[in-house]
Amino acid sequence: MLAAPWRLIRSGRLSGPRTMAIDEALLTCFDPHCSTPVLRLYGWSPPALSVGRFQDAATIDLERCRELGVPVVRRVTGGGAIYHAEELTYSIVCAPHHLPPAATIKETFRVLTGFLLGFYRGLGLAARYAVESAPPGARLGERTPFCFAGQESYDILVEGKKIGGNAQRRQREIIFQHGSIPLADALDTAMQLVREHPAGLAAMVTDLGRLGVTVAAEELEERLAGAFAANLGVELADDGLTPYEADRADTLAAGKYGSDEWNLRGEG
Repeated sequence: MLAAPWRLIRSGRLSGPRTMAIDEALLTCFDPHCSTPVLRLYGWSPPALSVGRFQDAATIDLERCRELGVPVVRRVTGGGAIYHAEELTYSIVCAPHHLPPAATIKETFRVLTGFLLGFYRGLGLAARYAVESAPPGARLGERTPFCFAGQESYDILVEGKKIGGNAQRRQREIIFQHGSIPLADALDTAMQLVREHPAGLAAMVTDLGRLGVTVAAEELEERLAGAFAANLGVELADDGLTPYEADRADTLAAGKYGSDEWNLRGEG
């Protein structure tokens, strides 16, 4: 067993600005030397489109987003755009010493996505890493404006199709990672919100609904938390935001994540 327990924060379904503000608050309030590591589980209401930290918003059809009432919010992690509708989302904040030893950042990413393999396999799905399934000569890690169009080495595949996406950021001995688990097919709407439409994308991605998983969202959240605890050998203790974290999240939601300067231009 590693040092335990971790904080388990269940945020429920929140707006894009609010939920991204909480993620950043947990990151900026974390002290790698004395803070307790965090697993946060949440959803999105209303649906929103998130763009990567360094993504050019010109790749997004902002007029269509406005027509459909889909907010656009910028993440603190990199990668391409993700449409968040019916999904279960997680975030992790910890220090390297909270995890099994990993020699490289890439290995840390493998460690912190291992629980997803256990989660999907517990649902009866034959989940594998992309690096284990890629045919000879396949190009992994290619940058794409739409997150699910590309595959990284430790993305999760089921039946050869990518399910969800994950991104990591390192800052001052702190590891931050978040990722999405799509519960239902939202690809048609997602494709209306981005300007580039990768050919054959529908055959490259999947979700729990298309895979025949009918488990209720509440039970999926419990299973995800259980898979995380089992994979890392830790305990999880239900918790909420501290007053300091809540205050920081309120400030970020009202300011940074409520502004076009950050969400559309990445300034701030």
